[in-house]
This record gives sequence, structure tokens and C-alpha cells, in this order.
Amino acid sequence: MIKANGLTKQYGSLTAVDDISFKVEPGEVLGFLGPNGAGKTTTMRMFAGFVPPTAGDAEICGHSVITSPTAAKRLLGYLPEGAPAYGEMTPREFLDFIAAVRGLTGDNRRAQLNTVIDRLNLGKVLDRRIETLSKGFKRRVGLAQAILHDPPVLILDEPTDGLDPNQKHEVRELIADMASNKIIVISTHILEEVDAVCNRAIIISSGKIVADETPETLIHRSRFHNAVTVRLERSGDIEAVATALRGVAGVTDVELDADGKRVTAFPDGDAMILSAIGDLAAEQSWPLEQLQLESGRLDEVFREITAPEAA
Repeated sequence: MIKANGLTKQYGSLTAVDDISFKVEPGEVLGFLGPNGAGKTTTMRMFAGFVPPTAGDAEICGHSVITSPTAAKRLLGYLPEGAPAYGEMTPREFLDFIAAVRGLTGDNRRAQLNTVIDRLNLGKVLDRRIETLSKGFKRRVGLAQAILHDPPVLILDEPTDGLDPNQKHEVRELIADMASNKIIVISTHILEEVDAVCNRAIIISSGKIVADETPETLIHRSRFHNAVTVRLERSGDIEAVATALRGVAGVTDVELDADGKRVTAFPDGDAMILSAIGDLAAEQSWPLEQLQLESGRLDEVFREITAPEAA
């Protein structure tokens, strides 16, 4: 497993990371979330050994990043923020260099290089200078170096930044494929990333952990969880529909959207109101375009949890 034990980082009077502790075990894909400046990247850099803690410690599979840094780094694949690389090198040269640094030799070296080049679809840019590549391909080169030595622990800082939707899907599939036998930590501010690939989420705000739950549990905190949104074909009927929704058993609040065609009914606690609203829509012949059961909105929960920092 990996552990943070009272991990703290201060820069003068600024406390970037404030006495945080957590552990992550094999099979977990942890989304490490927070607003800009919350301490996400600083925490990842301390785990990777690039930034020394002011207090506390971090462990990679039992090895302290302070007292056994080399042993810890051997077991870690790290994609830093921005995926830095040597721009004057080609991906082929850069990955050869990383393979040498990681001590890969012989058939194993060739096999690992071929595997990551294929997995990240780098074949067509292998001999182009990295500085000439698109942001998306630079990110893929960064991912390739992180997984090249097949480490048991991966720390990925914004792994899909700069990728188009198809490339994001490919990277998420790669993460899902590796998750069964690795510990994976994804530092991100992209909430859809957490919903797509993570089975646990830690939210950090002002250097402190403010939530540590599954994405599903976080979404259940949303007032939109089990709410029902009604969208009409024409706006003229919306007020009458809103009035009718207020009379449905289990509905505590009703909100109209600015577009004038959509209204959302909010349930009382865990009340299930979809069936009753569906029956009412049929009975009153509403001009429905859509009737949707909301699962919840992670962005709303995120804003609520981190509101003191944003204020």
C-alpha cells in the first residue's frame, strides 16, 4: 500500500499541505481532488520524492520517501503535472533513456518498450522531436514513461489533460485495465475523471482532507440525487407543470431552469418520486421531450465541500 502519515509542507508562512494522513491499497483507483492551490500537486510531489515534507512522511509499499527514497522510487511510476520531457529528444530516444534509468535490459527492455508504445499509440510519432508534438501526444509520452517499468504504484497528475475525447477514453481504458493489480492515484480537478475511472475520492481544500468517500457516496450528497427533471417541447406549459409537481407526494421543492422548458422536482430525503411524476405526466398529457431521473451532480457537491476556500 501507500501511506501518508501526517504529511505537511510549508513554504514560509504558507501551509500548502496540512497534516494529512491516508492510505491506498491495491485495486484502488483514488481520485485526489481539490480546487487550484488546494495542495494536490504538492502532495503528489512529496510522494514522488521531488519535494521534501516539512513534517510527516510518505511510504511507497513500506519504503519511506525520506529514509529509503531510492527503494520507494523504484516502485513508483509518476506522471508530473504538464508531462515534462526533453523536448530535443524523440519519443524513441526519451523512452530508451527512461528504460536505461530504470535499469531495464535485454528482452525485458524491448518487450516493455514495445508494450508502452503500442498501448499509448505512439508509433507514428516515435521519431519526431517531442517539442514538435501536440499537447495530447506529449501527454501520452509522459504516460508511457510512467508505466514503462511496470510499477506497482502509479501517481498521475492530470493524466488526460490536453487529450481529445477519444484519447481520454483510451487512457481511461488503460487505467481501468491496470487497476486490478496496481495502486493508482489520479490528481485532478476534472470531476468527470473521478466518475469515469475512480472507486475512491479524496477531496483536499486549503491543504486539509475534507472528504474521503466513494464517488457514488459523494454523488448521493447532491440535492439532485433522485431528483426528476421534466423537459417540455414548448415553454408555455412549464408553469402549470411546476404547479402540478409541487402537489406530488414526496416532492419538497421545484425549480425552473432559465430556458423556460425544463423544471426539476426535488425529493424529500430518499423518496422515489419518478413513478408518481410519470403517472401525472401521462394523466395530464404533458408535451414531454424528456423525463429524467437525476443520479446527482458531483460538481455541486465539490463546490459545497470546498466553499470555504472559494469564498
